[in-house]
This record gives sequence, C-alpha cells and structure tokens, in this order.
Amino acid sequence: MKNLTIEKAHAALQKGEYTCRELSEAYLAVIKEKNKELNAYLEVYDDVLDQAKVADEKFKSGNATTLTGIPFAIKDNILFKGHIASAGSKILENYTASYDAFVIRKLKAVGAVILGRTNMDEFALGGSTENSAYGVTKNPHDTQRVSGGTSGGSAAGVASNLALGALGSDTGGSVRQPSAFCGVVGLKPTYGKVSRSGLMASTSSFDVIGPIAKTVEDAEIIFDAINGQDVLDSTSIPENLELRKYNLKPKIIGVPYDLINQEGIDPKVKDNFEKVVKNLENLGYEIKNIKLINCIALYYIINFAEVSTNLARFDGLRYGMHKDGKNLLEDYLLSKGLGFGKETRRRILLGTYVLSAGYYDAYYGKAQKARVALKKDFVKIFSEVDLILTPTSPIPPWKIGEKSDPLSVYLADLFTVIANIVGVPAISIPSGFIEEKGVKLPLGIQFMASHGREDLLFEIGKKFEEIAPKALSKPYLGL
Repeated sequence: MKNLTIEKAHAALQKGEYTCRELSEAYLAVIKEKNKELNAYLEVYDDVLDQAKVADEKFKSGNATTLTGIPFAIKDNILFKGHIASAGSKILENYTASYDAFVIRKLKAVGAVILGRTNMDEFALGGSTENSAYGVTKNPHDTQRVSGGTSGGSAAGVASNLALGALGSDTGGSVRQPSAFCGVVGLKPTYGKVSRSGLMASTSSFDVIGPIAKTVEDAEIIFDAINGQDVLDSTSIPENLELRKYNLKPKIIGVPYDLINQEGIDPKVKDNFEKVVKNLENLGYEIKNIKLINCIALYYIINFAEVSTNLARFDGLRYGMHKDGKNLLEDYLLSKGLGFGKETRRRILLGTYVLSAGYYDAYYGKAQKARVALKKDFVKIFSEVDLILTPTSPIPPWKIGEKSDPLSVYLADLFTVIANIVGVPAISIPSGFIEEKGVKLPLGIQFMASHGREDLLFEIGKKFEEIAPKALSKPYLGL
C-alpha cells in the first residue's frame, strides 16, 4: 500500500485485481490502526462503503475515470452535504453542511470515495495544526513533532496511508508547508482556478483549495479533476481565458538568494536547497539570482483584516455554538469567547485594529498598495525566468508545544505567503531528509510559476522526482 499511487490503483481496479469496496476497506483498516495516535481524521464517514458501491457500479458500466473509487480525505473546512464541517473549531462543532462544495461535486461526479474529514488549525489560522480545538495532528515521521498546518491532517493522512489523495486549503502555505513536513506533494493552484464555493472563508483574497498526494503526477490528476469555472464563485477564472503566454517548458529558474541567505534559515535546510540547485543545474536548467522581498508583515496585515471580517458571521444565533446570556451582548461574549480558540481570537482582534478608524490607511491601505506593487514586480520577474525556486519552509518540523510564541510560527511562512499574495501557483515537492537526534525528518522545496502555469510546475516536478531518487525513496510511511 505504501507504494500505491492513483494511476496504479486505477489500473488494478480496471483489471479487477480488487474492487473499490475492497480498496476502501483496506484504507479503513489502516485508519483504525493508526489514526488514534496521529489524530489525522476528526471523523470517518459512515457512508464510505455506500460510496464505494457507487464507484464499483461505474466500473461495471464502463463509466469509470482515473479517480473512480480512489479513497480521499477532505479538510474539515470543505462542505460535504449531510456531513459535519467544523473548521477545527468548537463554535461549529455540530454544524452539518447543507450543500456540497464545488470540489466535492467534482469528486462525486468522477466517483471518488471520500473517507472522512481531517484535522486542521481552527478556521485555517496557524501553521502546525496545534490550534485545532480537537487536538494536534502528529507528524508520521516523528510523533513528537507537528505535521504542519493548516492542512496538517490531510498531509499526515496521505503520508501515513490513511488516504490515497487529499484536499486541503492554502491561505499562506497551508497545503505546501504540511506537505513538506510530512514528505508528500502539495499544490497551491492559481487563485481562481479552483472554486472556493463551499470552502469556509479565512482570508478570501488568499484562500484556494489544493491537492495533497504522494507524487506530482497524482497531484496533477486531482487538480485536473477539481479545477474549472464556477458561477457560484465570482473570482473563479473563465475556462476560455488563456493564461499560458510563455515557454512550453521551463528553462530558467530564479532563486531569491537574498531571502534564502538571511538569518533564521536552518543551515540544514540551506544545505539541502543547495544540493537541489546543483541537481537542477546538472539537468541543464539555468539558475538566475532574483530579488524578492520579505512579505510576512504585508501578508499578516491583510490576513488579520479579512479574518476579522469573515469570522464576524459566527455568532451562534442561527447555527453553531450558542450560549445564553442576560442580553444579546452577553450572548455574543459567551458564544464567541468559548467557541473561538486563542489564535482565532488574536487574529480577530488584530484585524479589527488594522481596520479601525485612524489605522485603516496606515496599515490595511498601505498593505493593499504594496500588494499591487508586488504583483507588478512578479510580472517583470516572470518575463525573465520561467520558475522561482525556494525551500518550502525555512525550518524543519518542530516539536509539539515548542513554539509558544505566535510570531515564531508566523515567520515560518517566509517562503510560502508570496504565492498567495500575488495569486500564482506553487508546488512543494519532497527534497530529502535531515537527521535530528536519530530521527529522519523530511524537507521540501517549492517551485512557483506565473498565473495559470500549473503545467510548468508538473513538468519540473516530475523531472525533479526522477533526478532525486534517494530523496524520494521514503517520502511516505505505511504498511
């Protein structure tokens, strides 16, 4: 099972080596064995075998596609009609989705089997899945360490064979960083390429749903199935809009050495990255030094502001946790005070501050102007290079409870937030391991491409997997 990919599973299902039901039962058995320790799933659905039955019928009728019968996990902030979606929060502990997210409709249409919902940082706010109201998800490579976040449950699930593929959401690296920490592949698509309809909003102008998989090819298969225009999402990109304007294949790779050589980057991460660069040079790619700025402050000002606005709707009056007080104000104080976790409350307060009278122009207004300028810079950069390469994270996965200071966690988003700010696609690919006190911890590298150029990411990603066989020999764990 540990070497099973979507393509291999599809071929076996077509040949009748096993049925969709048998494949689902095999994954359910692994979940039963491992999930109690890892805490990757918050819930395994009770209709899994019913879904598998529908998938088996598709094979019998000749209507099966590559994803038919493939066992999936979905992040707890993606709506699946008739199933609980809590966004990792107590305030939505028993909220049942009344409709399917766009991506769920897409998966249902091809007959994928959705096993359950995975753990996450509350409302996708954090970088370690330590902010979940339902406990931390542990890293399969070292259960004393975090799995990353905010899609930590999805990444840990794929890495430990609790699912063959998974969906996460990426606001500032929430698909890519946990994928790097767990040794799997994570794709953040171009903003608007995958509909946000049915995704609980965190930072609306950054959020995007993306796949987590064992291989780049599997990530591509999932992306091809879930992307597309949606009338329910005004930010989704029209399918007839041509975004592919540059080379058919990547040749020049930009590396922001100023950003990589600053303080705070783990020396072992730098060493791993330099080996990656040399491998790519040996393969014939041109490496070009480029300039990128540190966007952490810019990212978090916008993040706090949009979080404050988006989470204002959760008051416990129509759905979710509700606590009775002496009056409406006390209702709000009790419901939100008990329903929201510490990190969520922190961001709501900071977001309210940067949007308040007298501070809006000084913080949020300036941040938006800087964002526009950064987007223009990226247009220029991608006229000179085909891809941008960085480490996915400046540090390896840390021990659970080790980072009590929220700022230190925010700084770990150094390389990932840029793609969300400007809306370009990015992919994290396993790049090897480092050893910490006898334990091998996975690392990842990140490629960014210009808008709509996921094809370049898949092209370079597949080649990188070929040239780094040692790095990719054990990217996931299992039976």
